Amino acid sequence: MKKLIGLIVLIAAVLTACSPFNLVTSTTYNDANLRAYTTFRIVTPDEGKLPPGMEMVTYYNIAAAIREQMVERGFTEDPNSPLLINIGLTIKKELATEPLLPPAPPMAPAPPVPPVPPVPPMHHGPIPPPPNVWGPPYNGMSPWFMYPRNNYWPVDYANAQVVTGIYREGVLTMDMVNIDSKIPLLSASVGTILDNGDSQFRNLKGIAEAVQTLFSKFPVPMLEQYRK
Repeated sequence: MKKLIGLIVLIAAVLTACSPFNLVTSTTYNDANLRAYTTFRIVTPDEGKLPPGMEMVTYYNIAAAIREQMVERGFTEDPNSPLLINIGLTIKKELATEPLLPPAPPMAPAPPVPPVPPVPPMHHGPIPPPPNVWGPPYNGMSPWFMYPRNNYWPVDYANAQVVTGIYREGVLTMDMVNIDSKIPLLSASVGTILDNGDSQFRNLKGIAEAVQTLFSKFPVPMLEQYRK
């Protein structure tokens, strides 16, 4: 009997080690008590912009998997809820940069202009990143959030903690925010929802497993009827 139990534990450990998903980070902020919330809402594309490379069907699959996890913990979806779930995806730096205007047509060369003495720089302190990017790019990767994260995240990006595991292509991040007071409550990340690093998103089953990992340390447990 003891040998059988040991074998089962060993098989479970091997299966866990072979999982393509790992929890990169799961952190609660501002002494948040997520049990105090009863409703939630998930960010929609009309509140921001999908990360480059993410199609609408992938967004819907991720949102459906997050919705299932929240409902199984007793939360009710409500479009007026103060608890906003923001979705972010780490992408390659070059994908995060998009031209704002089309290239201008060629023009005749301008006449020479006399040199102007250099003006000393007036900026002091760190330069904020683009609206959807969390902090400076790291190793050529940038997290891109659907709802601009600097609407609620601390502005001091220079002193923000760099979680190196987040800066891998395909890492999915979930922020929970009290959107009424602009206070971050929780952030969790899982790597990676890309299939074999070829920039193709995993299928519906893979996304559901990734989101399940994303909630593996969520402070509100599942309701008894949903536990397996």
